[in-house]
Amino acid sequence: PELKKDEHISLEIKDADGNLVRTISSKADEKFKRWDGGPRAEPLLPKKQGLNRFVWDTRYATMPGVPGAYIEAGYAGHKAPPGRYSITLKSGGQTVSTEVEILANPLYPTDAATYREYHSTMSSMENELATMHRMVNDLYEKQKQLESLLNSIPAGDKYAAIKKDGEALVKKMKAWDEDMIQRKSKAYDDVENFPNKFTANYLFMINATESDIPRVNQPSLDRMKELNAQWASLKARATEILERDIPALNKRMWDAGLGAIWKF
Repeated sequence: PELKKDEHISLEIKDADGNLVRTISSKADEKFKRWDGGPRAEPLLPKKQGLNRFVWDTRYATMPGVPGAYIEAGYAGHKAPPGRYSITLKSGGQTVSTEVEILANPLYPTDAATYREYHSTMSSMENELATMHRMVNDLYEKQKQLESLLNSIPAGDKYAAIKKDGEALVKKMKAWDEDMIQRKSKAYDDVENFPNKFTANYLFMINATESDIPRVNQPSLDRMKELNAQWASLKARATEILERDIPALNKRMWDAGLGAIWKF
């Protein structure tokens, strides 16, 4: 039927265990911004009057990026393994569901255990990368908020201690951000002058592990173990900023009537 402009449809794909694989909508993400070296926009469902066709590429959701940061890599999720999947189409109050099956390629020498290992490894890597980039974006936004607040603090001895501590926190946040992401790179040649940082290396590992013939090589597992150990340390630093440093400074600034960093 003909839909109004503000009416949208969505497609929800789940695996046999009920875990969400991907959600695709006819409504574009209003917050999405395209930049060189960033992820592509999610595909949109067509909703024109009449018969419509959409082809799912069998991939999991696209991983998020860091706005403006150029990373020479792919952000697409891995391909779903063979198995049964439920597909639910929603439009207004109407819901229609069906089941489909992805068959194993008979030309691949891949058994069920290898498919499971590949899917588990790729999912783990992609989820960690998504967590990293969301944390980078969250802390960067808070850093900008704090810088703005510090610039608005009146001069004088009354707020000198708070301002000094706030500037120290900004420095700490910048140091973490610079370890996580290279913001100076804007084109593919820039990496020669501005080395990739942690998330770019992690994303490179994901891309190197992904294969059309689904299997995980030992070097990928070794590299994942190495990078996950580094990530544990980096994540602990970010958690300390988010859960200890910012709340403590917020309380002091709020008590002093200077405002606070709001949640993002």
